[in-house]
Amino acid sequence: MENCTIARAMAILGERWTLVVLREVFNGIRRFDDMRVRTGIPRQVLTNRLATLVEQGVLRREPYREPGSRVRHEYRLTEKGLDLWPVLVAVLGWGDRYLADPEGSPLRMTHRDCGAEVHVELRCAEGHEVADPRDVVPRPGPGARRRVD
Repeated sequence: MENCTIARAMAILGERWTLVVLREVFNGIRRFDDMRVRTGIPRQVLTNRLATLVEQGVLRREPYREPGSRVRHEYRLTEKGLDLWPVLVAVLGWGDRYLADPEGSPLRMTHRDCGAEVHVELRCAEGHEVADPRDVVPRPGPGARRRVD
């Protein structure tokens, strides 16, 4: 299906290191060298991932200069990038449930105001919680193309 927004999203996000780069930026790591050291991503791979995320409008480059050094760039989330936060929280929750070490996850997401753990919930537009995937029915959306036989 050429008009599939899941396929389009995965063309941007589906590469192995992309969500790791986004994790780092969400955690306040914005500079290339810091990301490379923290993640072990090969230099060229990190360069390519950052370039794609900037090109797609998920990140933006902001110049900075350390005293006595040349101008460099750090990477900041755009609105489009910030909208990926629930995706990362959902992936973390899935990983914690099925892939964590026996002692548990190395990371917890908590609400700054009350300290309670943060997790993703699905709700319909009327506010009902949708806990079972079988309670969701896929229907054609406004961008569905009619088939001509």
